[in-house]
Amino acid sequence: MRPKRSILTLNGGSSSIRFALFSLDGEEPTRWASGKLDGIGGARQSLSLRDSPTAAPRVVALPANATLLDWFDQEFGFDGIVAAGHRVVHGMRRAAPEIVTGDLLSDLSTYCGFDPEHLPGEIALMETLRRRMPNLLQVACFDTAFHRDMPAVARTLSLPRSFQKQGLERYGFHGLSYTYLSRELEHLAGASDANGRVILAHLGSGSSMAAMRDGKSIDTTMGFTPAGGLPMGTRAGDIDSGLAAYLVGPGGLTPTAFARMVHHESGLLGVSATSADMRDLLDNESHDPRAADAVNLFCYQARKQIGAFAAVLGGVDTVVFAGGIGENSPEIRRRICLGLGFLGLVVDAPSNTANAPVISPPNAPVRIRVIPTDEESVIAEAVLTTINKLPKDKPNG
Repeated sequence: MRPKRSILTLNGGSSSIRFALFSLDGEEPTRWASGKLDGIGGARQSLSLRDSPTAAPRVVALPANATLLDWFDQEFGFDGIVAAGHRVVHGMRRAAPEIVTGDLLSDLSTYCGFDPEHLPGEIALMETLRRRMPNLLQVACFDTAFHRDMPAVARTLSLPRSFQKQGLERYGFHGLSYTYLSRELEHLAGASDANGRVILAHLGSGSSMAAMRDGKSIDTTMGFTPAGGLPMGTRAGDIDSGLAAYLVGPGGLTPTAFARMVHHESGLLGVSATSADMRDLLDNESHDPRAADAVNLFCYQARKQIGAFAAVLGGVDTVVFAGGIGENSPEIRRRICLGLGFLGLVVDAPSNTANAPVISPPNAPVRIRVIPTDEESVIAEAVLTTINKLPKDKPNG
């Protein structure tokens, strides 16, 4: 039986949208269905649905020319939806969730040049839902908010100071994931561990790390945009600024072609020349040196970043692996931690192979954890908090 009142969460990416439904019939939001639309606008568009948190995903048909919201209206309807929450990747200097208004959407539209891969689609989703359900409360939850407390030295770009007025600084991303991981770490290990020297590693098709102390972000790998930091599935990560100047000059790339390259043609895909999927690369590395190069580069850069963050933190007490690769690839976790014994990182092979919650030996100086992340639950909680702050006679804003 479906709940009477639910929150809809929408996590829009450049080519996919994750959604989830959270019941408000109990004391706290409880997930009861979720799904993902992949390959938006392409020939291989597909929609998967989980009818319950424990159900296996099943592929469902999306009618021709129908959008995700069209299908959602037919499958679930909007009658029981009391509010919707959105993951918004780039919020600039915003430090808290905000109710979606015309002014907010107008303001966000001016940031699209900072994040053309995510923000236009996220704005379009909010605008479409606003036209369809004009009285529905919508809440924007910003990935950048988690990192607003970073020290100024970690936010500052070494550019002429005049560019700071244009908003050019290091923002950091994956903030909803890091919010969940920091809360879950406190739940699992207690406040002492959560407030210690923690390195969070969200590793997937988009990958980043964050250094955390006293429960706050101290530094992170992504910077002005989500393209920076570690090499990712198709994103280059950090590259020499002089290389960028060469590629759009003597290298012959237009700015558009350069942007396409660093976002969609680089990273694991670019180095391997075959796949952006770490599972494929691990399967092929024994007979394809290019696949091996991509895997080795990813692990090397992640290992190097753990060392850098240990320096920033003055040591490390806990490392948390999350994301599609971090949660599911014992081999990548093993290789990243290999050689970091001098920092206290030791992997227990049987625990790691079993994807256990803790993959370090009991007496190891550093506790290494695997925690599945859940951005949608953070969005749902933010929406409920917003609802509870509204005047009681205006439940939908």
